Amino acid sequence: MEGIIDNYMRTILTNIGGFNACVTEFIRVTDQLLPNKVFYRMCPELKQGGHTPSGTPVIVQLLGSDPDIMAENARLATNLGAPGIDLNFGCPAKCVNKKNGGAVLLKEPDTIFNIVNTVRKTVNDSIPVSAKIRLGYENTELAIDNALAVQEAGADFITVHARTKVDGYKAPARWEWLAKIVDSVNIPVIANGDINSVEDLNRCIEISNCENIMIGRGAVARPDLGRQLSHHLMNQTIEPLSWPQVITLVINFSQKMRTTVCEKKTIARIKQWLGMLRLQYHQAITCFNEIRRITNYTDVQTCLLIHKSSFSANLSHDVFCRKPGLLV
Repeated sequence: MEGIIDNYMRTILTNIGGFNACVTEFIRVTDQLLPNKVFYRMCPELKQGGHTPSGTPVIVQLLGSDPDIMAENARLATNLGAPGIDLNFGCPAKCVNKKNGGAVLLKEPDTIFNIVNTVRKTVNDSIPVSAKIRLGYENTELAIDNALAVQEAGADFITVHARTKVDGYKAPARWEWLAKIVDSVNIPVIANGDINSVEDLNRCIEISNCENIMIGRGAVARPDLGRQLSHHLMNQTIEPLSWPQVITLVINFSQKMRTTVCEKKTIARIKQWLGMLRLQYHQAITCFNEIRRITNYTDVQTCLLIHKSSFSANLSHDVFCRKPGLLV
């Protein structure tokens, strides 16, 4: 979720609620111990005990291929306050894979074992260490081997995105493969991929036999998805956020980001989020189209405020698409 779920987004989503923990964007580890400032930039929550303002722990995710260097950076992250370490073996980006990072390591279960094992032995036993993988690189041939490598290396749990690297993000996620992994390992398996609604959650649990899930893009497209899912698991219901409430989140997000981020990047992130919100809120289509060519931050803010006022004055508008993921 590089460039999407940063500390600004983590603050908003965890304030809404429903999350037991969240994970940083990956921190790229090459051949050296990173300076403290890199960890503080990627995870400002370290300065607040490794938690978001609402109290949700933020696990630091590392991506790299050198076991010793990864372990030393993991040690530093925990010394700075990280409540957990996650190791990324799932990123499908070509720029990452060609430098021997992310999903390309799914071809090498022994390397995955060495990285996880070295990190686990280096980090204090009280700090959980986990790994995120995909079903494989080109195919699922090594899916079980990779999961077993993570387990045997001493990881506390494993998150599996139910696609291969070659699959990218093409639908559908192969939840049936998660059930095979669950049957093969003794550590908790967390399901990831294509969980965008309560209906998706129910089907994923039924097919995958996983008791826990991780959501990413679905939570950005529907900011209260975590809260909706957690209440559902407790056999409770809760009113969804209305579109005026969601556009208020966008406004607050942009105002907070603008205090520390340049105008150009702030505008790009606003457009990015509205683009993803279109998957769940049809009102976001109009809003996105209105600001997509605006390059001035003040004008973007004015447009958002006008849009909020217009919908707040007429709450008879539908607040959600009639079907998750369908633009209407």
